[in-house]
Amino acid sequence: MSTESISDRREHVRSISVTALSALLGVGAAFASVALTGDLGPAEAAGDTQALMLVVGAILAQFILYDFTGIYGDDEFGVKHYLFIVFMTFSFWFVTWGIFLTAEFQA
Repeated sequence: MSTESISDRREHVRSISVTALSALLGVGAAFASVALTGDLGPAEAAGDTQALMLVVGAILAQFILYDFTGIYGDDEFGVKHYLFIVFMTFSFWFVTWGIFLTAEFQA
């Protein structure tokens, strides 16, 4: 019984950590995209591929970080986890950067 509660707690902390890191890196990539495309208008900035490469870099950095820290074991990290990290990071980047572009936020 006690090992189940410890395991459940570990799973819960791990899922919160992965979700929070994905969200923070997505928002951070949006701020970096604004800083990178600050001199462009909103229409030109939206088509900039360097801003998209920032979010791809944030996604890849997470995979390296999770592998280095050992948050997931060798057999626990599957396709579902990859898709979750990609979706969360891209979604937070897309929404945050979209808000910045429509508000014409200058970094």
